[in-house]
Amino acid sequence: MEAPVELIVGLGNPGPNYQRTRHNAGADLVLELAKSLSVELKHESKFFGDTAKTIIANRTVRLLIPSTFMNLSGKSIGALAKFYQIAPENILIVHDELDLAPGTARFKKGGGHGGHNGLRDAIRCLGNSQLFARLRIGIGHPGQANQVADYVLKKASPSDQQLITNSIDDALRHLPTAVEGQWEKAMTALHSI
Repeated sequence: MEAPVELIVGLGNPGPNYQRTRHNAGADLVLELAKSLSVELKHESKFFGDTAKTIIANRTVRLLIPSTFMNLSGKSIGALAKFYQIAPENILIVHDELDLAPGTARFKKGGGHGGHNGLRDAIRCLGNSQLFARLRIGIGHPGQANQVADYVLKKASPSDQQLITNSIDDALRHLPTAVEGQWEKAMTALHSI
């Protein structure tokens, strides 16, 4: 049994301008998760984000969507993790992933930030720990590095958005297994879709 999940964070940018943009795929998943569990995320200024407490797989799990901008996500994650004494290895961060095609979602244990500014700040604010797990939601790549900034801040095409929504649904089905700390089982199930 590996580390169970005590905190699930969905990365994104705040405000209506960014809703349903590719960069907000992580926040979208946590919003869907909260909806499916009938819990309401409430703004907590001391955590710089919207948060809720729920039960998943018979475990108490906190949900968090930082209300900082993406590049400062760690400020929110660090504040909540410190307050509730949640270790990095018990945190799951859900984020958009350029290197995966729309329709693909993947669990990952640990690792670097891969150029993702939200993860970069999370690592910095968790005492440079990279031990947290990730749930990567594929958004595809625009093809050129210089197009990435614009690409992630735009809404996906309707067909791509449907694929992203499908991958979020797939990931949510296998999330309880990951929450229990059964990472290999969760990865095998999700990655074979």
